[in-house]
Amino acid sequence: MTRSPLQILLVDDDETNIARLEQALLPLEQAILTAGSGAAALDVIARQSDALGFPGIVVTDLKMPEMSGLDLLRLVVGRDSDVPVIIVSAYGEIATAVEAMRSGAYDFMERPVSVDDLRSKVKRALEKRALVLDNRALRGELANRSGLPMRLIGNSPAMEKLRGEIASIAMTDATVLIHGQTGTGKEVVARAIHDLSSRSKARFVAINCGALSENLIDSELFGHEAGAFTDAKQRRIGLIEYAKGGTLFLDEIESMPLALQVKLLRMLQERTIHRVGGNEEIKVDVRLVAATKTDLLEAAGRREFREDLYFRLGVAELFIPPLNERREDIPLLFTHFLQDFANSYGREAPRLAREDLERLMAHNWRGNVRELRNFAERHVLGLGGRLDGDGLKRRPLPEQMDTVEAAFIQAALAESRGNVQAAADALGVPRRTLSEKMQRLGLARKSYE
Repeated sequence: MTRSPLQILLVDDDETNIARLEQALLPLEQAILTAGSGAAALDVIARQSDALGFPGIVVTDLKMPEMSGLDLLRLVVGRDSDVPVIIVSAYGEIATAVEAMRSGAYDFMERPVSVDDLRSKVKRALEKRALVLDNRALRGELANRSGLPMRLIGNSPAMEKLRGEIASIAMTDATVLIHGQTGTGKEVVARAIHDLSSRSKARFVAINCGALSENLIDSELFGHEAGAFTDAKQRRIGLIEYAKGGTLFLDEIESMPLALQVKLLRMLQERTIHRVGGNEEIKVDVRLVAATKTDLLEAAGRREFREDLYFRLGVAELFIPPLNERREDIPLLFTHFLQDFANSYGREAPRLAREDLERLMAHNWRGNVRELRNFAERHVLGLGGRLDGDGLKRRPLPEQMDTVEAAFIQAALAESRGNVQAAADALGVPRRTLSEKMQRLGLARKSYE
């Protein structure tokens, strides 16, 4: 996704003022658009905007009939808070300037305007807008190039938000803390962050802190010198060193013993470690991604987890929703798993009947995506499985009906690879009816192509 050329939108009901501003800004060699009112300016912004937003900045007069510069400012930043808006006024009231800045104005200028000052502020505003749009383009490119929709499957708002957050932080070296119940896919998220990062060519090293004893996890993470303890016959490089230049993923970090939490905190602060039984200070270069299924702040209150480590880990926090809070994703996920297992076992993927979907949507899925995946494997093998019907009981009837209806539509779209007419035929409804239902339920055809 590439950024469109930058533009300067001048807004004023006085053509003489517009002409003066245009003349002053010509040396910047940027495209200049004009509008004689706030309403006309909004039309220009709507026409010129692309997937990244409006590719430019706004310079507007304050006093205009029908819609003032302040009103225009609020509408523009309400749609995109990163659009720089410069307000120009012949009335240099401090209160007005303060109100404009509080409403999100990039700057406030009093007439008569200094040409040099105007050019300088417009140039800086353009540079700021260019940076914002370039970052948005990069995130979009990362998300498309990474195949995030194939890794983190789902069209629910929660999953769209999660994919956007991953794309936003992946290229940084920020420490990440992932929150999620067992089976929600915390390691999948951690691997996606690594694969999208500049460290992707180095190792991704994962360890479950809850699966090892205190002595063993100390040696596993930090390594040990020969003779450090019984059976330590030779030096061992720990996983922190082994992950050099890459990413270290610590799952169930809430299980890490307090003594080791101190050592981990020091590693994050100093970027150095000592092997068990060693005195040498070793520099390390690793990005840390941790995951937890519990509230670490509550654990800190019980003195089961160090509060300072929590704040050091939570530079960037991601929250994976449980499956029963994004039920609209179940049909797409289940269809994906069915096809995967069918390919693995050399079988044809079973077709989903209406009663199958009803059972899937009504189940609680306490084991989250992992449980759904296991059930899909059993379905391919013809083993079936038991599903309860408690998942929809406590939800209002209209919400339940929308969820079930969306499930059938998503399953049909997934099977037809986004072909709306084929999906409509499979569901036995006119295409127009299906399109209206898709719009009402927020379902996009392209998500299934």
